[in-house]
Amino acid sequence: MRLTFLLGEVGNGIRRNASMIVSVILVSMVSLFFLGAGLLAQREVSTAKGFWYDKVQVSIFFCTPQSTQAESCADGAATQAQKDQVKSQLDGMKPLVQHVYYESAQQAYDRFKKQFRHSPYMSDISADSMPSSYRVKLSDPDKYNEVVASFDGQPGVEAVSDQSNVLGTFFKLLKVISVGAVALAVVMVICAILLITTTIRQVAYTRRRQVSIMRLVGASSTVIYLPFVLEILLATLVGAGLAVGLLWALVHYGVEGLFNSSGSTNGELVSMIGTADVWDFAPWLFAGAIVIALATAWFTLRRYLRV
Repeated sequence: MRLTFLLGEVGNGIRRNASMIVSVILVSMVSLFFLGAGLLAQREVSTAKGFWYDKVQVSIFFCTPQSTQAESCADGAATQAQKDQVKSQLDGMKPLVQHVYYESAQQAYDRFKKQFRHSPYMSDISADSMPSSYRVKLSDPDKYNEVVASFDGQPGVEAVSDQSNVLGTFFKLLKVISVGAVALAVVMVICAILLITTTIRQVAYTRRRQVSIMRLVGASSTVIYLPFVLEILLATLVGAGLAVGLLWALVHYGVEGLFNSSGSTNGELVSMIGTADVWDFAPWLFAGAIVIALATAWFTLRRYLRV
């Protein structure tokens, strides 16, 4: 088949069925956009875990004179001997315990004043009411339960707090968003396949006279099928390109613009995905578009366009 003839057939087909081709482009764009968004969300979950889990600490708070509810504080404020006992146990838990930082009641009070300096209740808080604590950095944050179980309820210890409990909710939310985006993408891909199938059937019906003539002159099935396949493939690739463009704009102007701005000191406060991640997934989105277009088009033609 001559290339000029093939390209002419593709161009004529696109002009005659412009509305259907535009529909394929739009559905492909939306489905691949949500698929890419789901993949980016899953990468953000991994990125955020790597960023925050490295900073997860277990805090062991000691009893104060005002601690009355915890049974471990029945004897009042924690003694120096009890604090030394906790420190000795932490030293014995290496290499799981990587670093131990002691924060006195005065240091905790100063930090509290800095964080909540605009609170109207600041005058009701004194340094004596703030608990001293050990801030424990773990080599493997997933094993925080071992530290919590070792010190929870120990005499002189009012509470053992683990930051991963708070972060766990955040990670679950990100996971739900990513799974939801992928699930919606699957639905949209199914819609794209159904629309491509319908489009090919409609186009084949409008060209039934042309197909009959090509049969009579002895054209092979490949020669007859190829213009149909190329039209759908071109439309799907355009949709994939638009999807990648939308993802890039979303990440560049949304994620990077809002979170990685100067206000976050180049990601020191939070680690987010960037446009480089979009380009990492772009080849896979184009590959997915090609597979969907070729497989759907060829199967539909084999079924509905008898040669």
